[in-house]
Amino acid sequence: MAASEEDVTRTVLDFSELRSWAEDDHAGALEAFLVTCTDLKDPDWSALCALAQQEPDPRGFFELFFRPVLIEDGKPALFTGYFEPQLDGALRPSARYRYPVYKEPRAAKLSNPWYTREQIETGDFMRGHEIAWVDDPVELFFLQIQGSGRIRLPDGNVIRLGYGGSNGHEYRSVGAELVRRGIYSPHQVSAQVIKNWVRRNPDDGQKLLWHNPSYVFFREIGSVAPHLGPLGAMNRSITPERTVAVDPAFVPLGAPVWIEKEGATPMRRLMVAQDTGSAIKGAQRADIFIGTGDQAGRRAGRLRDPGRMVVLLPIQRAFAMATDLYQ
Repeated sequence: MAASEEDVTRTVLDFSELRSWAEDDHAGALEAFLVTCTDLKDPDWSALCALAQQEPDPRGFFELFFRPVLIEDGKPALFTGYFEPQLDGALRPSARYRYPVYKEPRAAKLSNPWYTREQIETGDFMRGHEIAWVDDPVELFFLQIQGSGRIRLPDGNVIRLGYGGSNGHEYRSVGAELVRRGIYSPHQVSAQVIKNWVRRNPDDGQKLLWHNPSYVFFREIGSVAPHLGPLGAMNRSITPERTVAVDPAFVPLGAPVWIEKEGATPMRRLMVAQDTGSAIKGAQRADIFIGTGDQAGRRAGRLRDPGRMVVLLPIQRAFAMATDLYQ
């Protein structure tokens, strides 16, 4: 349930209250900010973007023109990670490449919700909507959870995929289902644990994946250079470990966000809110983009940590929306 407005607090802080603020690479954050700030049409933001384009001192830029705002809705902070998967596939089906990656059919656009995951994967009504075929149904399932990725073809070429729609069914966590069944405890569950269990138990594993009725369709993206990250919610390439997915009901897209993540690998870093996600709900909920490929996937899968997230807002906006001022 979403927090009511009276449950939300917004406290203006001082930069001295941001742990390890001075040690960060602010130039990296400014570079990420410039990727999307030209798309911000509000006068406060567009003026700051124009200043950012004049190559200012990065740390001084953020300290002079922004104020940190701690936005809370009563729920504890939770940081997770996401990545851009890379699968092996082909443009035609074969004995190895048997699992289709679909674009969204017109019928799915007109009906919400549409068929379930199980119906889509077992029916014969999706012919002609294949983008490519891949060799691993489990990796395909997790490609849908990430919402974007790459398919490496046998000739070495790569297809880039972006989110292209969904069947409209609510997402159900297969990890939570494994916990409910008593197979794992919550602290044991990760993407790799789920993958391993499904592969060890192919029949029950298939049924587990069908427990999530949500199905994501893709679109082929040809305009993004291979060295750049996938497109985020702002339709711009996102930056590894500088882009964070947030709930835009609390955090404006394009805003710098200071991350204080605890856990086994603490992180103190200025990022930019450039993406969203269906599971990212709440004022202190954030998903950190780790990068592309298997190694990034393993790191992202292990990330589930507490901490604190502070949004940097233009000075006038920060004080105008504050419910509490730092003393």
